Amino acid sequence: MRALPLLSLLIGSCIAVPALAANSSPQASEWLNKLARAEQKQSYQGSFVYERNGSFSSHDIWHRVQDGQVSERLLQLDGPAEEIVRLNGNVQCVSGALTGAASGSSSLPDAAPHLLDPLKLMSWYDLAMAGTSRVAGRDAVIVTLTPRDQHRYAFELHLDRRTGLPLRSLMLNDKGQLLERFQMTRLDTQDPPSDKDLQASAACKPIQPATTTTTTAVAGWRSDWLPPGFELISSAVRRDSERNSSVSSLMYDDGLARFSVFLEPVKDDGGADVRTQLGPTSAVSRRLNTPKGKVQVTVVGEIPLGTAERVALSMRPQDAQARQ
Repeated sequence: MRALPLLSLLIGSCIAVPALAANSSPQASEWLNKLARAEQKQSYQGSFVYERNGSFSSHDIWHRVQDGQVSERLLQLDGPAEEIVRLNGNVQCVSGALTGAASGSSSLPDAAPHLLDPLKLMSWYDLAMAGTSRVAGRDAVIVTLTPRDQHRYAFELHLDRRTGLPLRSLMLNDKGQLLERFQMTRLDTQDPPSDKDLQASAACKPIQPATTTTTTAVAGWRSDWLPPGFELISSAVRRDSERNSSVSSLMYDDGLARFSVFLEPVKDDGGADVRTQLGPTSAVSRRLNTPKGKVQVTVVGEIPLGTAERVALSMRPQDAQARQ
Protein backbone atom coordinates (compact mmCIF):
# COMPACT_ATOMS: atom_id res chain seq x y z
CA MET A 1 0.00 0.00 0.00
CA ARG A 2 2.95 2.30 -0.59
CA ALA A 3 0.95 4.35 -3.09
CA LEU A 4 -1.17 5.89 -0.39
CA PRO A 5 1.58 7.98 1.23
CA LEU A 6 3.21 8.86 -2.08
CA LEU A 7 1.80 12.39 -2.27
CA SER A 8 2.86 13.04 1.30
CA LEU A 9 6.34 11.80 0.45
CA LEU A 10 6.63 14.07 -2.59
CA ILE A 11 5.07 17.11 -0.96
CA GLY A 12 6.53 18.80 2.11
CA SER A 13 8.16 21.91 3.48
CA CYS A 14 11.41 23.13 2.01
CA ILE A 15 13.77 26.06 2.15
CA ALA A 16 14.53 28.50 -0.62
CA VAL A 17 17.47 27.42 -2.74
CA PRO A 18 20.29 29.99 -2.53
CA ALA A 19 22.67 28.21 -4.90
CA LEU A 20 22.53 25.50 -7.53
CA ALA A 21 24.67 22.42 -7.84
CA ALA A 22 26.40 21.79 -11.12
CA ASN A 23 24.29 20.10 -13.81
CA SER A 24 21.02 21.06 -12.11
CA SER A 25 18.44 23.32 -13.73
CA PRO A 26 17.30 26.50 -11.91
CA GLN A 27 13.87 26.02 -13.47
CA ALA A 28 13.64 22.45 -12.18
CA SER A 29 14.53 23.66 -8.69
CA GLU A 30 11.83 26.34 -8.90
CA TRP A 31 9.25 23.69 -9.79
CA LEU A 32 10.29 21.53 -6.85
CA ASN A 33 9.88 24.59 -4.62
CA LYS A 34 6.39 25.04 -6.06
CA LEU A 35 5.67 21.37 -5.38
CA ALA A 36 6.85 21.79 -1.79
CA ARG A 37 4.68 24.85 -1.16
CA ALA A 38 1.57 23.05 -2.46
CA GLU A 39 1.08 21.10 0.78
CA GLN A 40 0.93 24.31 2.81
CA LYS A 41 -1.58 26.05 0.55
CA GLN A 42 -3.47 23.68 -1.75
CA SER A 43 -6.50 21.58 -0.88
CA TYR A 44 -7.63 18.97 -3.39
CA GLN A 45 -9.39 15.68 -3.92
CA GLY A 46 -9.08 13.11 -6.65
CA SER A 47 -8.24 9.58 -7.73
CA PHE A 48 -5.02 7.89 -8.78
CA VAL A 49 -3.68 4.56 -9.96
CA TYR A 50 -0.55 2.84 -8.70
CA GLU A 51 1.59 0.23 -10.45
CA ARG A 52 4.39 -1.84 -8.99
CA ASN A 53 5.86 -5.13 -10.14
CA GLY A 54 3.11 -5.55 -12.75
CA SER A 55 0.30 -5.05 -10.20
CA PHE A 56 -2.20 -2.18 -10.45
CA SER A 57 -4.46 -0.61 -7.82
CA SER A 58 -6.73 2.44 -7.75
CA HIS A 59 -7.25 4.90 -4.89
CA ASP A 60 -9.18 7.99 -3.79
CA ILE A 61 -7.50 10.85 -1.95
CA TRP A 62 -8.81 13.83 0.03
CA HIS A 63 -6.34 16.50 1.15
CA ARG A 64 -7.37 19.68 2.98
CA VAL A 65 -5.34 22.60 4.33
CA GLN A 66 -7.33 24.61 6.86
CA ASP A 67 -6.41 26.75 9.88
CA GLY A 68 -2.81 25.58 9.72
CA GLN A 69 -3.80 21.90 9.78
CA VAL A 70 -3.18 19.43 6.94
CA SER A 71 -5.75 16.63 6.93
CA GLU A 72 -5.56 13.70 4.53
CA ARG A 73 -7.54 10.54 3.89
CA LEU A 74 -6.64 7.84 1.37
CA LEU A 75 -8.73 4.85 0.39
CA GLN A 76 -7.83 1.85 -1.78
CA LEU A 77 -10.69 1.01 -4.15
CA ASP A 78 -9.56 -2.46 -5.27
CA GLY A 79 -9.84 -5.50 -3.03
CA PRO A 80 -9.95 -4.83 0.74
CA ALA A 81 -10.88 -1.22 1.54
CA GLU A 82 -7.48 -0.27 2.94
CA GLU A 83 -7.53 3.21 4.42
CA ILE A 84 -5.14 5.70 6.01
CA VAL A 85 -6.09 8.95 7.76
CA ARG A 86 -3.37 11.48 8.59
CA LEU A 87 -3.21 14.80 10.43
CA ASN A 88 -0.14 16.95 9.76
CA GLY A 89 1.64 13.90 8.40
CA ASN A 90 0.97 11.74 11.47
CA VAL A 91 -1.06 8.57 10.96
CA GLN A 92 -4.30 8.64 12.97
CA CYS A 93 -5.85 5.33 11.92
CA VAL A 94 -5.53 2.50 9.39
CA SER A 95 -7.70 -0.31 8.08
CA GLY A 96 -7.39 -3.44 5.96
CA ALA A 97 -4.01 -5.15 5.79
CA LEU A 98 -2.40 -2.19 7.58
CA THR A 99 -4.18 -2.91 10.87
CA GLY A 100 -1.40 -5.36 11.71
CA ALA A 101 0.88 -2.33 12.09
CA ALA A 102 -1.45 -0.64 14.57
CA SER A 103 0.87 -1.32 17.49
CA GLY A 104 3.13 1.51 16.34
CA SER A 105 3.40 3.87 13.41
CA SER A 106 7.11 3.20 12.99
CA SER A 107 6.18 0.22 10.86
CA LEU A 108 3.79 2.22 8.72
CA PRO A 109 4.98 3.86 5.52
CA ASP A 110 6.31 7.39 5.87
CA ALA A 111 5.24 7.73 9.48
CA ALA A 112 7.96 10.30 10.16
CA PRO A 113 7.61 13.81 8.69
CA HIS A 114 9.15 14.10 5.25
CA LEU A 115 10.85 17.34 4.21
CA LEU A 116 11.50 18.03 0.54
CA ASP A 117 14.59 20.21 0.24
CA PRO A 118 15.76 20.89 -3.35
CA LEU A 119 19.13 22.14 -2.13
CA LYS A 120 19.82 18.82 -0.42
CA LEU A 121 18.47 16.83 -3.36
CA MET A 122 20.86 18.57 -5.73
CA SER A 123 23.78 17.08 -3.80
CA TRP A 124 22.69 13.56 -4.81
CA TYR A 125 20.51 14.06 -7.91
CA ASP A 126 20.81 16.06 -11.11
CA LEU A 127 17.58 18.07 -11.52
CA ALA A 128 16.42 18.85 -15.04
CA MET A 129 13.40 19.91 -17.10
CA ALA A 130 12.27 17.28 -19.64
CA GLY A 131 9.43 18.95 -21.52
CA THR A 132 5.68 19.01 -20.98
CA SER A 133 2.81 16.52 -20.83
CA ARG A 134 -0.90 16.24 -20.15
CA VAL A 135 -2.19 14.06 -17.29
CA ALA A 136 -5.76 13.74 -15.98
CA GLY A 137 -6.85 16.47 -18.39
CA ARG A 138 -4.34 18.96 -16.93
CA ASP A 139 -1.22 20.51 -18.43
CA ALA A 140 2.00 19.42 -16.72
CA VAL A 141 5.73 20.08 -16.76
CA ILE A 142 8.22 17.22 -16.45
CA VAL A 143 11.04 17.35 -13.88
CA THR A 144 13.64 14.57 -13.74
CA LEU A 145 15.88 13.62 -10.81
CA THR A 146 18.84 11.53 -11.96
CA PRO A 147 21.01 10.01 -9.21
CA ARG A 148 24.71 10.83 -9.10
CA ASP A 149 25.62 7.34 -7.82
CA GLN A 150 24.40 3.75 -7.85
CA HIS A 151 22.78 3.87 -4.40
CA ARG A 152 19.40 5.41 -5.34
CA TYR A 153 16.79 5.42 -8.11
CA ALA A 154 15.82 8.00 -10.70
CA PHE A 155 12.48 9.85 -10.69
CA GLU A 156 10.40 11.50 -13.40
CA LEU A 157 7.79 13.89 -11.98
CA HIS A 158 4.92 15.37 -14.00
CA LEU A 159 3.78 18.44 -12.05
CA ASP A 160 0.51 20.28 -12.56
CA ARG A 161 1.35 23.56 -14.29
CA ARG A 162 -1.33 25.42 -12.33
CA THR A 163 -0.67 24.21 -8.79
CA GLY A 164 2.61 22.25 -8.78
CA LEU A 165 0.88 19.12 -7.49
CA PRO A 166 2.26 15.78 -8.78
CA LEU A 167 0.11 14.28 -11.53
CA ARG A 168 2.44 11.42 -12.40
CA SER A 169 5.58 9.95 -10.81
CA LEU A 170 7.81 7.29 -12.35
CA MET A 171 10.62 5.56 -10.46
CA LEU A 172 13.33 4.04 -12.67
CA ASN A 173 16.38 1.87 -12.04
CA ASP A 174 19.86 2.44 -13.47
CA LYS A 175 18.83 0.68 -16.70
CA GLY A 176 15.83 2.94 -17.20
CA GLN A 177 13.36 0.18 -16.31
CA LEU A 178 10.12 1.19 -14.62
CA LEU A 179 9.96 0.16 -10.96
CA GLU A 180 6.91 2.12 -9.84
CA ARG A 181 4.25 4.37 -11.36
CA PHE A 182 1.84 6.76 -9.65
CA GLN A 183 -0.66 8.64 -11.82
CA MET A 184 -3.65 10.84 -11.05
CA THR A 185 -6.76 10.05 -13.08
CA ARG A 186 -8.86 12.85 -11.55
CA LEU A 187 -7.81 16.00 -9.70
CA ASP A 188 -10.19 18.62 -8.30
CA THR A 189 -8.52 21.69 -6.81
CA GLN A 190 -11.67 23.86 -6.79
CA ASP A 191 -13.79 22.07 -4.15
CA PRO A 192 -11.96 21.41 -0.85
CA PRO A 193 -12.80 18.11 0.88
CA SER A 194 -15.59 18.35 3.44
CA ASP A 195 -15.50 17.10 7.03
CA LYS A 196 -17.48 14.08 5.83
CA ASP A 197 -14.92 13.33 3.11
CA LEU A 198 -12.14 13.32 5.70
CA GLN A 199 -13.99 11.28 8.29
CA ALA A 200 -12.50 7.83 8.86
CA SER A 201 -14.68 4.79 8.35
CA ALA A 202 -15.66 2.56 11.25
CA ALA A 203 -13.08 0.02 10.07
CA CYS A 204 -10.21 2.49 10.46
CA LYS A 205 -8.46 1.53 13.70
CA PRO A 206 -6.73 4.26 15.74
CA ILE A 207 -3.04 3.75 16.42
CA GLN A 208 -0.62 4.97 19.04
CA PRO A 209 2.66 6.33 17.64
CA ALA A 210 5.79 4.51 18.67
CA THR A 211 8.23 6.52 20.76
CA THR A 212 10.88 7.88 18.41
CA THR A 213 13.75 10.30 18.58
CA THR A 214 16.40 11.68 16.26
CA THR A 215 19.14 10.76 18.74
CA THR A 216 21.33 8.06 17.26
CA ALA A 217 21.80 6.41 20.64
CA VAL A 218 18.23 5.41 21.42
CA ALA A 219 18.35 2.14 19.49
CA GLY A 220 21.92 1.30 20.58
CA TRP A 221 23.15 0.68 17.03
CA ARG A 222 25.07 2.49 14.32
CA SER A 223 26.16 1.83 10.76
CA ASP A 224 29.82 1.76 9.75
CA TRP A 225 28.71 2.64 6.20
CA LEU A 226 25.78 4.53 4.71
CA PRO A 227 25.08 5.59 1.11
CA PRO A 228 26.23 9.23 0.72
CA GLY A 229 23.49 11.66 1.69
CA PHE A 230 21.45 9.30 3.86
CA GLU A 231 20.96 10.44 7.45
CA LEU A 232 19.30 8.91 10.49
CA ILE A 233 15.93 10.63 10.99
CA SER A 234 14.34 8.43 13.68
CA SER A 235 15.02 5.43 15.86
CA ALA A 236 13.08 3.39 18.38
CA VAL A 237 13.13 0.26 20.51
CA ARG A 238 10.00 -1.90 20.68
CA ARG A 239 9.43 -4.74 23.11
CA ASP A 240 8.22 -8.01 21.54
CA SER A 241 6.39 -9.80 24.36
CA GLU A 242 5.80 -12.96 22.34
CA ARG A 243 9.50 -13.49 21.71
CA ASN A 244 10.60 -11.87 24.96
CA SER A 245 13.06 -9.64 23.13
CA SER A 246 13.52 -6.06 21.97
CA VAL A 247 13.50 -4.96 18.32
CA SER A 248 15.51 -1.85 17.46
CA SER A 249 14.57 0.15 14.36
CA LEU A 250 16.32 2.99 12.57
CA MET A 251 15.04 5.02 9.61
CA TYR A 252 17.35 6.76 7.12
CA ASP A 253 16.50 9.41 4.52
CA ASP A 254 18.30 11.29 1.71
CA GLY A 255 15.57 13.89 1.21
CA LEU A 256 13.55 11.71 -1.17
CA ALA A 257 14.34 7.99 -0.70
CA ARG A 258 14.08 6.11 2.58
CA PHE A 259 15.02 2.78 4.12
CA SER A 260 14.65 1.21 7.56
CA VAL A 261 16.91 -1.13 9.54
CA PHE A 262 15.50 -3.60 12.10
CA LEU A 263 17.71 -5.48 14.59
CA GLU A 264 16.55 -8.36 16.78
CA PRO A 265 18.49 -10.84 18.96
CA VAL A 266 18.31 -14.45 17.71
CA LYS A 267 19.36 -17.84 19.03
CA ASP A 268 21.99 -20.00 17.39
CA ASP A 269 19.47 -21.68 15.13
CA GLY A 270 17.21 -18.64 14.71
CA GLY A 271 16.74 -16.35 11.72
CA ALA A 272 17.39 -16.87 8.06
CA ASP A 273 19.27 -14.93 5.40
CA VAL A 274 16.98 -13.22 2.87
CA ARG A 275 17.76 -11.23 -0.26
CA THR A 276 14.78 -10.18 -2.37
CA GLN A 277 13.35 -7.27 -4.32
CA LEU A 278 9.73 -6.39 -5.16
CA GLY A 279 9.56 -3.49 -7.59
CA PRO A 280 11.61 -0.69 -6.02
CA THR A 281 11.58 -2.21 -2.53
CA SER A 282 14.60 -4.23 -1.46
CA ALA A 283 14.61 -6.51 1.58
CA VAL A 284 17.84 -7.99 2.93
CA SER A 285 18.15 -9.95 6.17
CA ARG A 286 21.47 -11.17 7.59
CA ARG A 287 22.57 -12.87 10.82
CA LEU A 288 25.53 -11.11 12.43
CA ASN A 289 27.78 -12.02 15.35
CA THR A 290 28.23 -8.94 17.54
CA PRO A 291 29.47 -8.16 21.08
CA LYS A 292 25.76 -8.15 21.99
CA GLY A 293 25.37 -11.68 20.65
CA LYS A 294 23.77 -13.01 17.47
CA VAL A 295 21.50 -10.48 15.81
CA GLN A 296 19.17 -10.63 12.82
CA VAL A 297 19.59 -7.43 10.79
CA THR A 298 16.90 -6.59 8.22
CA VAL A 299 17.06 -3.66 5.80
CA VAL A 300 13.89 -2.69 3.92
CA GLY A 301 13.46 0.29 1.61
CA GLU A 302 13.58 1.80 -1.82
CA ILE A 303 17.25 1.42 -2.50
CA PRO A 304 19.09 -1.02 -4.79
CA LEU A 305 19.56 -4.54 -3.47
CA GLY A 306 23.36 -4.33 -3.27
CA THR A 307 23.14 -1.10 -1.28
CA ALA A 308 20.70 -2.65 1.19
CA GLU A 309 22.99 -5.64 1.71
CA ARG A 310 26.01 -3.44 2.34
CA VAL A 311 24.06 -1.46 4.96
CA ALA A 312 22.95 -4.68 6.69
CA LEU A 313 26.50 -5.97 6.97
CA SER A 314 27.75 -2.62 8.32
CA MET A 315 25.57 -2.47 11.45
CA ARG A 316 27.45 -2.35 14.77
CA PRO A 317 26.51 -1.85 18.44
CA GLN A 318 26.67 1.78 19.52
CA ASP A 319 29.45 2.38 22.03
CA ALA A 320 28.01 3.38 25.41
CA GLN A 321 30.43 6.30 25.86
CA ALA A 322 29.59 7.62 22.38
CA ARG A 323 25.96 7.86 23.43
CA GLN A 324 26.63 10.17 26.34
